[in-house]
Amino acid sequence: MARWRDGRGTLLVHGRGDGDGVKAVPLEIAASYRARTRGLLGRDGLDGAILLSPASGIHTFRMRMAIDVAYLDRRLKVIAVRTMRPGRLGLPRLRSRHVLEAEAGAMAGWGVAAGVSVSVTVEEGRGG
Repeated sequence: MARWRDGRGTLLVHGRGDGDGVKAVPLEIAASYRARTRGLLGRDGLDGAILLSPASGIHTFRMRMAIDVAYLDRRLKVIAVRTMRPGRLGLPRLRSRHVLEAEAGAMAGWGVAAGVSVSVTVEEGRGG
């Protein structure tokens, strides 16, 4: 799988075959050490989601809001989804290669759940 660069793109959430189709979600890509370390720290909200790659675990210390966290394997299949309040340490997931973060409650609305596959499209000239 290609390595991403910091930038913007779209997260495509592929339904479970129940007629939901594909949901498109605005995405920030944090692939550099600096961008992954910063993540959602100091933000009051987020339009869409942020993808931390590579990553196997996260924390919510110094965050201002609760977040949904989805752990993705190397094929971008969701391993687990958790909601974390500020000030928590998430345990690393063994098979996780990427972590997706969004405002608490958002992922359920997008259909992000264990077993669902997602894909990423990168804006032209950015992130890829």
